Amino acid sequence: MAKIYVNGDAQEVSLPLSVSELINNSNVQQPEMVSVQVNEEFAEREDWDTIQLKEGDKVDFLYFMGGGALIEN
Repeated sequence: MAKIYVNGDAQEVSLPLSVSELINNSNVQQPEMVSVQVNEEFAEREDWDTIQLKEGDKVDFLYFMGGGALIEN
């Protein structure tokens, strides 16, 4: 078992573990809309299957929300 940090929370996981496997195991909602950072660097979606997590890695799932601007006259 290895300890990694997911969105700031410590988790015990079995290695080897790819980013894709972590997303599946974590039941991430709308995985097609999530961006992933590993150790504060964005992971390209096409690399998720090949990025292998290691002891102590910090993984963040980020959802970007669209918005607009309020313009007052």
